[in-house]
Amino acid sequence: MDFKTLRKEYETSGFGPEDLADNPITAFEHWFAEATDQSPGDWFEPNAMALSTSLPSGRVSSRWVLLKGVDADGFRFYTNFESDKGQQIAANSNVALAFHWPYLGRQLRIEGNAQKTSRADSEAYFHSRPRGSQIGAMVSRQSHPLQSRGQLEQYRDQLEQKFEGQTIPLPENWGGYLVKPNRFEFWQGRLDRLHDRIVYTSAGPQRWKKVRLSP
Repeated sequence: MDFKTLRKEYETSGFGPEDLADNPITAFEHWFAEATDQSPGDWFEPNAMALSTSLPSGRVSSRWVLLKGVDADGFRFYTNFESDKGQQIAANSNVALAFHWPYLGRQLRIEGNAQKTSRADSEAYFHSRPRGSQIGAMVSRQSHPLQSRGQLEQYRDQLEQKFEGQTIPLPENWGGYLVKPNRFEFWQGRLDRLHDRIVYTSAGPQRWKKVRLSP
């Protein structure tokens, strides 16, 4: 395949700093509402975001996770604390998030600091999940070696029998992270690669500075 020939022109309308709310969380909520309303189908998850983490050594890892909450404090997702991402966050809490809504020609990048949410928050979300997902969180030693798929399914069956008719307890190694943002970049594709890029940087508690960047 000749990758040089793969090219898409972005024919969307543009925007400037004046078109985005002064608070980037509010701007995110407006963009996310559009991404949800105009989603191309149930197969697409508008709340999917790339999470990048790193170790003090400089090793960087990225993977897709699902946004499960946003408020004035930041962005929430839930995972196994003993996973690669959990161990990396424990070593270096600086993280980056990225959303991509290709049908709108938009990307959104967020940088910030990740911290565990309260156990009460983690428990509330855990018990809002389907029962199968709760069992799955207990079964998986995420990112650790596994002998076979059969071993995983056997453990799942054992736990289903063990907790039949009972509330499934929140595992000690599972819960939420809150990413407290300090930088946002809203990106809109434009013709001839002259894209619109608007960046928010923290200017103090609940204060933000907005600037346009060259594409």
